[in-house]
Amino acid sequence: MNDAAAPDLTPDPPGLYDEEGEIRRPFVEAVTLAITAHDVTALLELVGDLHEADLGALIEALDHEDRPRLIELMGREFDFAALIEVDDSVREDILDELPTETVAEGMRDLESDDAVAILEDLDREEQAEILEAMPAIDRATLQRSLDYPDYSAGRLMQTTLLTAPPFWTAGQTLDYIHDATDDDLPDSFFEVFVVDPGYHLLGNVFLDALVRARRSARLDELMQERHSVHVTEDQEEVARLFERYNLVSAPVTDANGRLVGVITIDDIVDVIEEEAEEDIKALGGVRAGEDLSSSVLWITRSRFSWLFVNLVTAFMASSVLGMFEGQLEKMVALAVLVPIVASQGGNAATQTMTVAVRALATRELSSSNAMRVALREVTVGLLNGLAFGVLTGVGAGLWFASPGIGVVIGLAMVANLIAGALGGIMVPLTLDRLGYDPAVSSGAFVTTVTDVVGNFAFLGIATLWFGLS
Repeated sequence: MNDAAAPDLTPDPPGLYDEEGEIRRPFVEAVTLAITAHDVTALLELVGDLHEADLGALIEALDHEDRPRLIELMGREFDFAALIEVDDSVREDILDELPTETVAEGMRDLESDDAVAILEDLDREEQAEILEAMPAIDRATLQRSLDYPDYSAGRLMQTTLLTAPPFWTAGQTLDYIHDATDDDLPDSFFEVFVVDPGYHLLGNVFLDALVRARRSARLDELMQERHSVHVTEDQEEVARLFERYNLVSAPVTDANGRLVGVITIDDIVDVIEEEAEEDIKALGGVRAGEDLSSSVLWITRSRFSWLFVNLVTAFMASSVLGMFEGQLEKMVALAVLVPIVASQGGNAATQTMTVAVRALATRELSSSNAMRVALREVTVGLLNGLAFGVLTGVGAGLWFASPGIGVVIGLAMVANLIAGALGGIMVPLTLDRLGYDPAVSSGAFVTTVTDVVGNFAFLGIATLWFGLS
């Protein structure tokens, strides 16, 4: 077995991935061979030194049945933080296969925020079973974090902190850090939080300021005020705070101003990625939880409802065509060209809607500048409408040898691109004002606006121009 695993497959992250960013197949095969043979020595030689992110990528590359076996064979050497790096459905499948004692033991070594990230996707019965197998102090800490609202600062924070009273000197603080055990300190930290006897946050001292200060300097002389976040604050608001003030960490306080945790930049990077992914999926009517490992039945159910809404709105748009049934029978060219107007208006509206939804998510678009942004988008729609109206009008006129057709479709193009721009900005704003997520709800309504306006404008102008009835 060792002979098969020995060739140059030692953990080397720079050479671990192929040109497409996938784990190299020979490495995956060697790991699979070690798992099949229950060769712990070869397995640890291959994956024992992998970073948690690389180990997570490897887990996803393995076959379903080999994933829990890898964890069990590695034992205490497996870093449970790697489960944070895999898709939610993959993680849930692995946790279902592993003994509760194995999961509880592995999670004891994690920072509280990572442990919460693993537990929060499980149902309450599974959470309770795992928590029951953990030491009382760890169980109480994790249960308190799980009691905070979903997507709140309390779910993101880690609760192991480095704190000190304001009368400590820099020398005392550094001596404490040097003498403290690993269990007393976070895995990584940037600062010392200064608190009073009631654990109320007074300020902080960054480590660079601490090591540069005289040993006799008191912390209350070195500390600075911090931007803190409330434990129930939404994670999007926390991410905006990090972005606005270029933070690497932020203390978390409760309703009484007591320090309860800290959020670090690595968690915020994940939040930013999750929120951006959620918005992108929502614009397409896809649920945030859908990923490449989701089951066919779950995906089908999750997409059905939004497709049904689109079907209803499509019937509304098609009903406009029914109003002009006689005109379409008399002039076939109208039936040929009507999809062009609706399609171009829909594309223009989607561009505006995408910008508007993202601006609402980042709080760049508000009631104070909504009118100015709407006017700008309408102007863009007018200019593009004129440009494409001329292009489409000339093309249609030559195609059907009818200058009148060119004029009609050109005017309809201008009207629909203006309507698309206006709908693309006003629909998200209205939905946001009513308390609905504009990323989820805007698409179908904006498309309906452009389809209805496009069809009505084109066929209505044609009726007036050619005198059809």
